[in-house]
Amino acid sequence: MRKGTSEDVRRENLTAVLRALMVDGPMSRAELGRLTGRNRSTVASLVSDLAGLGLVDEHGPISDGTVGRPSHGVALSSSVAAFAVHPEVDALTVAIVGLDAQVRRKVRHEFDRIPSMVEVVHLASTVMAAMGAEESGFRISSIGVAVPGLVRTLDGLVRNAPHLQWWEEPLGRALADITSLPVHVANDAQLGALAERDYGAGRGVSHFVYLNGGASGIGGAIVAGGELLGGAHGYAGELGHTPVSGSAVVDTVGISGTLEAEVTREELLSLLGADHMDHESFEVALLANRSEAVAAAVARQQRQLAVALGTVVNVLNPERIVLGGFLASLLAYDPEGLRTALSARALGQALEGVDIVSAQLGANLLLVGAAHRALEPLVDDPASMTTTRTG
Repeated sequence: MRKGTSEDVRRENLTAVLRALMVDGPMSRAELGRLTGRNRSTVASLVSDLAGLGLVDEHGPISDGTVGRPSHGVALSSSVAAFAVHPEVDALTVAIVGLDAQVRRKVRHEFDRIPSMVEVVHLASTVMAAMGAEESGFRISSIGVAVPGLVRTLDGLVRNAPHLQWWEEPLGRALADITSLPVHVANDAQLGALAERDYGAGRGVSHFVYLNGGASGIGGAIVAGGELLGGAHGYAGELGHTPVSGSAVVDTVGISGTLEAEVTREELLSLLGADHMDHESFEVALLANRSEAVAAAVARQQRQLAVALGTVVNVLNPERIVLGGFLASLLAYDPEGLRTALSARALGQALEGVDIVSAQLGANLLLVGAAHRALEPLVDDPASMTTTRTG
């Protein structure tokens, strides 16, 4: 096997430093050396290269509590970013997300009907152009798109997004053609899992399952050994289509009695007397309403969610289950109720030590995940920053 060239080694070293700063935040050069296993002079040279590319900023020497000369502090540049796009049945959200996973600007446009792929592409490109003009200090490297459906990630072809009524739609190509930027399209739940792995409830956890509930149904993703489990064609983790009852109610792909068919945000919204709510407003309203009707609906949905989670625990033996979107609200409403329901449906030994927690990144989770995916090529090859453009 051919040994890596000096350029390959240099690229790997630059990537190691950049990833450390992305996941663990600003730190001293000495801390970077300890985390990456590189010596002091190598780290200094790597940081200098990254600063020259505009990817990191250095500030004055800081002490890390050890004996010796204080080390310079290093942080990711606040100007490097990607656009994140998230289409749903009732809204389109577009954001500028930094390399440090911070959402710098966000615009949400609500629809009164389900948008077509062409409408989403044109609206997203218009919003991004306006953002780029207003936020001219950013260097935008790419676009990440989180889609509630099956996506062929190689070229961004949306194979099946039933809630959006999209089938075989070339979203990645269409958006790249109109913006002239690289576009990375992926399933929204998989992107959410990656974001939680690096920045949220999945940090330090090698095996966890992520389930997200939103206006476009329920999606899932599996992280095994610290890596996203994609399956043969990248479609693994579709836990929303797991049967949980003998009901004749079908989900959007026509399968009856599934988690997505039985556990819905729409039912809860109806009981709350609303048609639409953003995530924060929904959770506040749900937790404040302890009426008999709402409590009964939550308890029933928790029992059906527990059926799916029991299968997950028995088959995958995860360390943690991370719930996002309205599923996190179901958990918050009655944590012990969900745990009790799960205990009746999972092997006791497999359930030992399994945490059930809410996603930590909140309403920005899928935007952070989309941007994270879009920025991966830059992180893997930092020198490519020389070819990106200012927004």
